[in-house]
Amino acid sequence: MKNGAHMKKHLNCILISSVIALSACKDNPSTPTSTADLSRSATAPGAPGAASHWSYSGKTGIGTSYEQYTNGQYQDTGSTGKISKVWFSLAQGIVTETIFGLIHEAQIQEMQFFIKGDGFLHQEKIDTISRIDYLDKDANGRPLSLAYKIVNRDKEGRYEIEKHIFTDPDNNSLMMKVSFRALADNVTPYLYINPNMANTGPGDKAWQENGSWFAADGKTHLTVKTDAPISNSTVGFEGVSDGLKDLATNGKLNHSYTSTGDTTGNVAMTLQLPTLKKGETGEWQFVLGFGNSKEESLAAATQTLNTGAEKVLANFNGTGDAVGWEDYIASLPELEKLSATSTDGGKLLYASAMVLKAQEDKTYAGGVIASLSNPWGDSASADKAQTGYKAVWPRDFYQVTMAMLALGDKITPKVAFEYLEHVQTSNKTPGYSGTPGWFLQKTHVDGETEWVGVQLDQTAMPIMLGWRLWKEGVMTDAEILSWYNKMLKPAANFLVDGGSVSIDWLKNVVITPPKSIQERWEEQPGYSPSTTAAVITGLVAASDIAKLAKDDASAKKYIAAADKYSASLEKNLYTTTGMLNKAPSDGNYYLRISANENPNDRALLEERNGQSNVNESEVIDGGFLELVRYGVRSPLNKEIQNTLPEMDDTSLPDPVRVKYEFSFNGVEGTFPGWRRYGRDGYGEDTLAGRGYNATGKNLPEGRGRVWPIFTGERGHYELAKAASTNKLNTENLTNLRNTYIKAMELFANEGYMIPEQVWDGVGSNDTYHFAIGQGTNSATPLAWSHAEYVKLLRSYADKKVWDNNPSTAARYVK
Repeated sequence: MKNGAHMKKHLNCILISSVIALSACKDNPSTPTSTADLSRSATAPGAPGAASHWSYSGKTGIGTSYEQYTNGQYQDTGSTGKISKVWFSLAQGIVTETIFGLIHEAQIQEMQFFIKGDGFLHQEKIDTISRIDYLDKDANGRPLSLAYKIVNRDKEGRYEIEKHIFTDPDNNSLMMKVSFRALADNVTPYLYINPNMANTGPGDKAWQENGSWFAADGKTHLTVKTDAPISNSTVGFEGVSDGLKDLATNGKLNHSYTSTGDTTGNVAMTLQLPTLKKGETGEWQFVLGFGNSKEESLAAATQTLNTGAEKVLANFNGTGDAVGWEDYIASLPELEKLSATSTDGGKLLYASAMVLKAQEDKTYAGGVIASLSNPWGDSASADKAQTGYKAVWPRDFYQVTMAMLALGDKITPKVAFEYLEHVQTSNKTPGYSGTPGWFLQKTHVDGETEWVGVQLDQTAMPIMLGWRLWKEGVMTDAEILSWYNKMLKPAANFLVDGGSVSIDWLKNVVITPPKSIQERWEEQPGYSPSTTAAVITGLVAASDIAKLAKDDASAKKYIAAADKYSASLEKNLYTTTGMLNKAPSDGNYYLRISANENPNDRALLEERNGQSNVNESEVIDGGFLELVRYGVRSPLNKEIQNTLPEMDDTSLPDPVRVKYEFSFNGVEGTFPGWRRYGRDGYGEDTLAGRGYNATGKNLPEGRGRVWPIFTGERGHYELAKAASTNKLNTENLTNLRNTYIKAMELFANEGYMIPEQVWDGVGSNDTYHFAIGQGTNSATPLAWSHAEYVKLLRSYADKKVWDNNPSTAARYVK
C-alpha cells in the first residue's frame, strides 16, 4: 500500500518490487548530482515538492496521555500539572498523523524508517511484517494504557525493528524508543519524517540546527531530538531533495541540506543512523516536541529526552504517584462485569474504554470527536486544512457518551453534555439567522461550523443524553432544570415547531419535523425511521423534564407531538408495494428514507456518492431497529418483523444486498454483518478497490462496505426480542453473545481498533488486498463502533437494552 499518488510517483523511481536497484533512477535535473555541487549549509532545491497527502486510515493504534479535570476543565495547575495536548496514530507499523493543539490539528503525515542493506533499500511500512501489542497489560492480557510496542521484521529476516511509542504527559511531545536489531551485515537505518504542520502540507519550512531538526508553519513548530549518533542528515522537499532519491540512486545521502530556505512547501527530513553488523542492536530514543514557537517545541523535546523513555512511560501509564491511564481504568466500576460478558476476556473492552476517552479534546473539555483519522487519508489532499472525522457530530457524540456512562464513567459524560452548548444554534452562532435550538451537523471542537445540514436526530440526542444523566443521578434536579431552560427546551421546541434556518448553503429553508433535511447518514431529505425514533424519544424525555420544571404547557406540547409522530410512522415510512419481496413480507417493509408522506410512490432519491436513479423502495437499512432500541416500538411489532426478511435477504444482487456472512481463520462458525443500506456508494470502488473519491469524483461503482456498528445494533434487537418472548435463558444468551459480541471482537484489528467498515469481498481488491472481514481504509478506530460494542456488553450484562428509554417504552410498547 502507498500513501497516495504523490508518494507513488515519488517512489516509483525508488521502489522496484519493494527492493531498490541502486542505479535504476536518473537524477532529477533540478537536483545536483554530486556532493561537490553543494556545501552542507546549502539550501535544499525543489520547492514546493510533491503534492501532500495524509496517511493510511486503517489505524492499529491511537494514543494520548490521560489527564484529569480541574472543575470540569483541563487546566495547567499545581495539582494536575501540565496538560499534554499531543495525540498520535499508528498504521502499517509506523507512526502516522500526530496531532498537537486542538484534536484535529495534525502536524506530521508519517514517521518511518528506510533501511539500506546489501542490494536493497526497504521502506518500513511496505517491506516488513508488522506486529503490534500494548506495553502495559494486566495478568489477563487486557491493555491498561495506550502505549504500544510495534515489531517490524524484514520478510527475509535481515533486520528487526522494535518501537515503543507513547506521549509525555508532562510535555507536548511524542516519545519513540527504538531497538534496531541487525540480523545481517551492513544494515543502515534512516529515519524519515514527513511533517504536515498546522494541519496542511504545502506551507512548511524545515531546517537543522545544533543537533536538532525543525519544521514550522507560521507559529506552529516541531522539534526532533534524539540520543542516537546521527552520522548524516538532510532536510528538503518531498520527492526532490528529501534524501530518498539519493538513497535510491547511490545507497547513501549524497546531499546534506541544512535548510529549505524561505520558500515553503511539502518538506521532509532524513536522519542517518549507524551502520550495524550482524548481531548488533541500536538502542535509540527519538522525540517529537511541539509548540507555538521554536523555543517551546525545543524545550518540550529536550525535557522529554532528558527524562528518558522509562520514566516517561511510567508517568504515561500512571505508575506510582503519577496519574495516567491505569488510574482511568481503575475508575470504571463496570469493567469487570462487562469483561465477563465479552468473549475475549475483556481485551477489546479495556482498549475501547481508553479509545473513547482519547477522542476528547483537551482545550475544549467534553469535545468528543468521531475518529482520530482522515478517511482514505492516503488519497486525501493535505493542501488545505481539513478535519476528516476529527470533528464533533452530536450523533456520534451521543453514542460515545452513553458508552462511557455504561462503563461507569459519570464525570466525562457530564462534562461532554455541558460542552454541547457550544454547537447549538442561537443568535450567537456566526452567520446564522432563523429559529434557534437545533444542533449543528459537524463542527470543530472549538465550535467553528463546518457542515450545516439540519439532522433532527442530532437535535434529539442531546435531550436524550441529558435525561439519562438526570435519571442516573449524574445531574441533580437543579442542574437538569438549568440545562432545560438554556439548552434542552429550545431543542425540544425545534423538534415540534421546526422553523426557518439560514446558514451557509441553507437559505431560508423551512424545517417541518419529523421530516429532516438529512437522516443519520447525512445524505437524503425526507422521513427516516432512525431519525423519527430519536425525535420521539427526545420529545418524551423533554416532556419528563418539563414536568419537573412545572412547565406543564410545554410538557403537553412535547408529548402531543411525540404521539403524532408515532401515529404517522407507518403511514410515512412503511411501504406495502416495495420492490424487495422476500417472503413472508413480500414487499411490506420500512424504507430507509421516504422522500414524502407516500412510501408507496417509489420516488427517486437524490443522487449521492455516485448513485443515481435510485428508487426509494429498493433501499433498505437497519434504521427501523432504532424504533425498538429506544422504546418506540416492540421488537414483536408486525412491521418490524416484516422488514427483517428484506434486510437479511442474502439472495439479493450485491448493489442492494445489505447482509453478509463472515468467517475467520481458526474460528468456528460464521458471523453476520450489514451494510448501511442498499445502493450505498461510500466506500472502495468495485473496479479496482480504490479509496472513496480517490479518482477525484464519486464513481457509480463506489460501494459502501459492511459496518460493524450494525452487528451491534442487531445484537441489541435480538436481545430485546428474546426478553419480550421470555426466551432470555442462559443458553440463548450465550448463543447471542457468541454471535454478536464475538463478531464485533473479530472485526477489530490486532491493536483492538474497531473499524468503520470491513471488506465484504465484492468487486476488485487490487488496491489494498484486504482479507475478508478486515477493516478497510475508511476510518479506524471509529468511536461509534467502539461505543456500540461497549453498549452491547452493558445491555447483555444487564439483560436489557442500555439505550432504551423507559418513559418512551411505557407509552408506545404495548
